[in-house]
Amino acid sequence: MPSTHTTSPEASRTLLTLTPGHVDLAMLRRIQAGGVQLSLDPSVRDGMLRAEAAVRHIVENDQVVYGINTGFGKLASTRIGNDHLAELQRNLVLSHSVGTGEPLAAPVVRMVLATKAVSLARGHSGVRPALVDALLALFNAGVVPSIPCKGSVGASGDLAPLAHMACVLIGEGEATLADGTVVGGAEAMRSIGLEPFVLGPKEGLALLNGTQVSTALALHGLFGAEDVFASSLMSGALSLEAIQGSIKPFDARIHAARGQLGQIAVAGAVRTLLDGSEIVPSHADCGRVQDPYSVRCIPQVMGACLDNLAHAARVLVIEANAASDNPLVFVDTGEVISGGNFHAEPVAFAADIIALAISEVGAIAERRIALLLDTGLSGLPPFLVRDGGLNSGFMIAQVTAAALASENKSLAHPASVDSLPTSANQEDHVSMATFAGRRLGDMVNNTAVVVGIEAMAAAQGIELKRGLKSSPLVEAEFSNIRQKVAFLERDRYLAPDIEAMRQWALKAELPAALLDILPSRA
Repeated sequence: MPSTHTTSPEASRTLLTLTPGHVDLAMLRRIQAGGVQLSLDPSVRDGMLRAEAAVRHIVENDQVVYGINTGFGKLASTRIGNDHLAELQRNLVLSHSVGTGEPLAAPVVRMVLATKAVSLARGHSGVRPALVDALLALFNAGVVPSIPCKGSVGASGDLAPLAHMACVLIGEGEATLADGTVVGGAEAMRSIGLEPFVLGPKEGLALLNGTQVSTALALHGLFGAEDVFASSLMSGALSLEAIQGSIKPFDARIHAARGQLGQIAVAGAVRTLLDGSEIVPSHADCGRVQDPYSVRCIPQVMGACLDNLAHAARVLVIEANAASDNPLVFVDTGEVISGGNFHAEPVAFAADIIALAISEVGAIAERRIALLLDTGLSGLPPFLVRDGGLNSGFMIAQVTAAALASENKSLAHPASVDSLPTSANQEDHVSMATFAGRRLGDMVNNTAVVVGIEAMAAAQGIELKRGLKSSPLVEAEFSNIRQKVAFLERDRYLAPDIEAMRQWALKAELPAALLDILPSRA
């Protein structure tokens, strides 16, 4: 496991030590959030130095090896003289810096820097340890290279976005300093006490090849999905209490009889949430036989989502630790072997699976909003407002939720099934993993709005029937929601309330019963 300790009070940041192969999800979540410093496990330096020496040996002995002294892609058969190798690597970085679109968010770039450092430190890339040190120095100084969000097909790695990151190392491109100032690459390097690099053999290729951008985007989506997942379990419990639904479908025996792990975990979490509720036993003999699926089947639907998030998490944590450039150096035999670890198909599939889970979390939450507003099913006043007709209550808030849930259905279409050949058909099948990961950010935000609206509507429903109290955990969250949004006595400007609840859903500051079942917090 990676070691963790606290730096001096002056630094006021936790120091995390990166050991390639052992960087776990919890550490990646902390890296994304920022407020930490990174160092490299000293034990890996010898492997990097040996791989660098192997590359140097190839050059000094005039051996022809792809990526070291040849052209790239379709130009792999073109031999490059030793006196042009530095120019070759610089040209590679500059020619591949063709990204477009808004810059990637700082949390994503932080993970790109960290995972690229981990990948290079595996000792299969043949680069100088100084390059890895520079990536970590940029991270530790809060310098964020400007990486356009579009322009990668997810094989041969995230070439364009990683080229923009590499540009800063050679004094080109742009970066944002910790104080928010945007500067050129050379100034960014000077801000960490370094001069721009003159890249050695294979170093430009090693920086550009790899799945780090796709992986960082997918991890960013995973962590957001986890947060809205946990919040939706709370909003679902609030809805169950608001409609005076039955707790019986959450009986542990039902879920043990099926055996699905996520389903068992979700049912247990909801039981813990509702433990001690006065509302639950008050309607044990109310005559309602079964609740609608959106309440009764929370364990089955949300449990399946949890299982898929857990699978995606396993794939992504492996990829975050992987050597995914090409070719790879194997120092035990001195061989440099070309392969395809840059192909991000595992990441694309993982991101698509996360997209399905995010979409379903929002879809079932939207159906519970509709349930709450339907007086025939919920027993609550129409549209959750006392003076209906004069007031529309939550009528149009549900329309917003429906619009976003529907948008997520389109975004959930798998990106991994698409491919367009590049590089004169040398790269004839690609993963589209970068878009697969990037679209998760929009989906998480959409679902956060839906879940936030549900929690707000459910709190309204509970208050409209106020008498008995729910469980201590649910009552505590009800009070938290009421600090953010007031009871809707009559129609008012609801957009600020919806935004406040979107933020509530994303922060997921919730009981341990919910957070402990998440892959990155287990």
